[in-house]
Amino acid sequence: MSVNGEAVRVTTETDQTDEPGWEVDPDDDWALAVVATVGRQLRLRREAAGMRVGDFAVAVGYGDDLVYKIESGKRIPRPEYLDTADELFNAGGLISAMKEDVKKVRYPKKVRDLAQMEGRAVELQLYDPLNIHGLLQHPQYARTLLSMRRPAYSAGEVEQFIAARVARKAIFERDPAPELSFILEEWTLRRPLGGRAVLRAQLEHLLEAGRLRNVELQVMPMERDEHAGVDGSIEVLKFDDGSAIGRSPAVANGRPVYDLKQLRILELRYGIIRSQALTPRESTAFIEQLLGEA
Repeated sequence: MSVNGEAVRVTTETDQTDEPGWEVDPDDDWALAVVATVGRQLRLRREAAGMRVGDFAVAVGYGDDLVYKIESGKRIPRPEYLDTADELFNAGGLISAMKEDVKKVRYPKKVRDLAQMEGRAVELQLYDPLNIHGLLQHPQYARTLLSMRRPAYSAGEVEQFIAARVARKAIFERDPAPELSFILEEWTLRRPLGGRAVLRAQLEHLLEAGRLRNVELQVMPMERDEHAGVDGSIEVLKFDDGSAIGRSPAVANGRPVYDLKQLRILELRYGIIRSQALTPRESTAFIEQLLGEA
């Protein structure tokens, strides 16, 4: 795309106006403030450039109504919208720089809070008995799970959750990297949710993650006659100051816990599950076998 004062995106007003997943959550005060600030800056830049809404809408390839919504803080602007505005207004990157803040408000508040804690953790112990953990989910697999939820999520909610899960995976790129331990149930690796192609992509994704030096994957075989994870999922996040936070449906009704006694219970259960599961090397071989069968 070239921008020369009359740049046009090859798209339709209907496509852009009706695209789900870019609405602002009316109950998220921080998101509302961010989007309102960005919209106000865009409007001020446009007015300073002497450009009317209709002319700007043509230049960026969006409809007038969508431009009004973005400038009034009712719609989250897409990254390419900000890039194009930056070029049209000769902003020198100041408008494009707002993409980082805008990207965060697409994620639900509870997901942002979780991602923030994961971003500070130096060690994570994660067990999900129902599905492959969100941090390990291939985008196609994640979309399949979200689409199967009943009552159904809206198309916009699905897109928001997908974007959030992808963004959380930045934890794998941190330096220094945190220690990540995952325990996976065998049956979650065998279910062909979304079809065989999705399952293969997910298994390949697991093998790729398992090759990282700071990641340990362990599989709990279905044939085990003892299982310490019958009370449900476990999450324990440890921080560099020695503090930790844990969560499990069997402790404090699933609410986050900081109490040392409750954290010890969660770590004890997690440790027993790890001892009952296949070793990381055995687990890798097992996943490779499943991939060959898929």
